[in-house]
Amino acid sequence: MPFLTDITLGQYFPADSFIHRLDPRTKLLVALIGMTLLLIANEIVGLASATLFILISIRVSRLPASIVLRNLRPFLWLFLLTLVIHLLFSEGQPIFRIPYINLNVTESGVINGFVYSVRLALLIVFAALLTLTTSPIEITDALEIILSPLKRLGVPTHELTMMMTLSLRFIPTLIQEADKLKKAQMSRGVSFQGNIVKRVRSVIPLILPLFMSVFRRADDLALAMDARCYTGGEGRTRYKQLVFGMNDYFVLSGAVLMLAIFLWVR
Repeated sequence: MPFLTDITLGQYFPADSFIHRLDPRTKLLVALIGMTLLLIANEIVGLASATLFILISIRVSRLPASIVLRNLRPFLWLFLLTLVIHLLFSEGQPIFRIPYINLNVTESGVINGFVYSVRLALLIVFAALLTLTTSPIEITDALEIILSPLKRLGVPTHELTMMMTLSLRFIPTLIQEADKLKKAQMSRGVSFQGNIVKRVRSVIPLILPLFMSVFRRADDLALAMDARCYTGGEGRTRYKQLVFGMNDYFVLSGAVLMLAIFLWVR
């Protein structure tokens, strides 16, 4: 399972960049707008524009491109599966016929397979870019402020955002724990090589210890929060107050304008 170390979702990469200095609410809203554009973009031109925007964002954020893009490696099977499904089951003008299985590969299948695979990849990179440039505490504060109007409906926004942030923060921790368990099994002679069936069988013994480790860490976290007198979000204050700056207004205005232009063109 070497691909587990490629997942950086939930990790924060400290740097002094324009994107790091933006308000976390700005980054969340821009990410939401960007993902919305990706979901409604069916043309190759739109996906190419989104790809260019993400590449520029990686450059501006001063993040190593390898750290951001290596999140795609664990999902290569998903991209391939998406491509194959569209190639084989999309209707349209046939390009050629696959012998033995009597299925046609159509022109629309090739285009749709490419578009949906690229869309999934860009969504993953978008999420990774957000978490790499925003700390978990900032994400919690931003989500709580954005969802604060729901408090009038009785929704416990602080508890919800806290659970979401803790779940996101636990991703790299679980990956490290799984890697430790794998190395422990390898030291006992277990092999993770071979065909897909053998690999699945070798991974099954890791599931129970991993779940027990998750419950143990969750219990330790609960005890630590109790020891620090954590009682919920009612009346809590923030050490760092979030304030919009000129850069935040500029970026948000640009994102909204981009969304409006895209919808108008459509």
